[in-house]
Amino acid sequence: MALEVSIRDIARPNDDPLVSFSMRDLIDLPGLDEEPPLEPTPKKFVDKYEMSLDGHCCIGIPKPKSKEEEDFLVRRFLSGLEKLFNSEDSWTFKQALRLSFDYCVKCQTCNEACHAYLASGRKEIYRPTYRSEILRRIWKKYFTPEGKLLGKFVGADVDVNWRTVTRLAELGHRCTLCRRCAQRCPMGVDNALIARELRKLFSQELGIAPIEILEKGCVQHLRVGSSTGMSPSGFKEAVEFLEEDIGDRIGKKIKIPVDKKGAEILLIHNAGEFLSWPENPEAFAILFEAAGISWTLASEAVGYDAVNYGLWNDDVELARVAVRHVKIAKSLGCRKIVVGECGHATKALVVIADRVLAGELSSSEIERECCLPLLWEIIRSRAIKFDPSKNNFPVTLHDPCNMVRAMGVVKPQRLALKAIAPQFREMAPNGVYNYCCGGGSGYAIIQSFNFPQWRNKIGARMKMRQTLEAFKNELDPVKYPFKYLCAPCSNCKGTIRDAITHYGLWDKFRINYGGLVELMVNAMVDIDRPFIEYEDFH
Repeated sequence: MALEVSIRDIARPNDDPLVSFSMRDLIDLPGLDEEPPLEPTPKKFVDKYEMSLDGHCCIGIPKPKSKEEEDFLVRRFLSGLEKLFNSEDSWTFKQALRLSFDYCVKCQTCNEACHAYLASGRKEIYRPTYRSEILRRIWKKYFTPEGKLLGKFVGADVDVNWRTVTRLAELGHRCTLCRRCAQRCPMGVDNALIARELRKLFSQELGIAPIEILEKGCVQHLRVGSSTGMSPSGFKEAVEFLEEDIGDRIGKKIKIPVDKKGAEILLIHNAGEFLSWPENPEAFAILFEAAGISWTLASEAVGYDAVNYGLWNDDVELARVAVRHVKIAKSLGCRKIVVGECGHATKALVVIADRVLAGELSSSEIERECCLPLLWEIIRSRAIKFDPSKNNFPVTLHDPCNMVRAMGVVKPQRLALKAIAPQFREMAPNGVYNYCCGGGSGYAIIQSFNFPQWRNKIGARMKMRQTLEAFKNELDPVKYPFKYLCAPCSNCKGTIRDAITHYGLWDKFRINYGGLVELMVNAMVDIDRPFIEYEDFH
């Protein structure tokens, strides 16, 4: 198949997108006869912002108005690229980046692992090695003696102009950092890490990032207390609502512990749950109460929101939030932190924080854990009685990349579903080989410009395909009026909700979604009301 665009085209000096795609290019969705069409790029965006990567945009970089602005972008980009390989400026991931930068053998094995590349109809710019190879050639041209001397004869043939810079900023956000490509690479090259470090370059050196991730994410989290904008007083009001709603749902009053000194567990949720899916933190409270677990939430700013968007693009913001989480747990005298159903928040605090937390903040001093093993332990211990027949409807499982592929938490959620959901079936592929939901690395919350179309049509397309295939024998909405896609991750749920709406999967097939804890509470023997609302899509 002929390539649509070359590596050197990243510097092409015009407004025409490097790639475009039509509905015919996209992979088929089985059982779906029609879907919303692709909308053209709005002219109001094209006139003002850099849209020439693929006609879509999630950052909104204004086109330079002068030669000085163009030169500024180029100068700061090259400065940031140099810093990525400087131990003093970028010590957290420098070694891993250097190895991935140096050892790619260009076999292209990783391409077939990428959900965006496959869903798009194999568009060249979405293959995992495309952005990596551009950066290698730029590095060689501007920072090595042989590149400066011999240029294109040694592969140092990508020019850096303002188009190169702005397209690379967007291109860094066409990878969900799911690391499926790294899993497939025979050399262990991590192209997702290269994409992440490219994002870091733009965030830390130029202040360029999607507004939802940096300004409304990291900055707002530290300034206000939550990436959602929820203040400590707002959090306390949310807890009061949860307690009232629990009473309405199950007919029992439960007091949710907040700032309880000496509790064994500090539970931290993605704060988006309180606003979008309150049934999730409610289910945790019901389960922990019934199982006799010593736990608490924290009302101190930052401590009630597990989100750490620095994981995706900024080491400094990552460290600031991680330090606050652990210090709050220590101030309460908790023995461990358990992160609720949020994949990126779990990976950020349980794994990546080890690169920035030391001494009394290290994991040897205060444990940091994923919630899924604890949820399985509640079932396995028989501390609560469950009736699987209460979940007697088709259920499939989405594996959040950050907990499953990146952390190896594979069995607990499966053992739990097999115990409480008699019609559970796997997606194909599944486990560490499962595809990303399409909303990883911040995509789930990015609503700016026309990026939601890219996320729904390409980012989430493979997940919708897997979902339809998992339920292929029960798509009839009359015979099978309720089907449940279990996604134990807030960001995954956000993407899946939007994709189900976009493709009309609830109206056409009665496919809904939710977390694992909701299914557990729904199956509790001691609760005689359905906890899951079967008639609604939300």
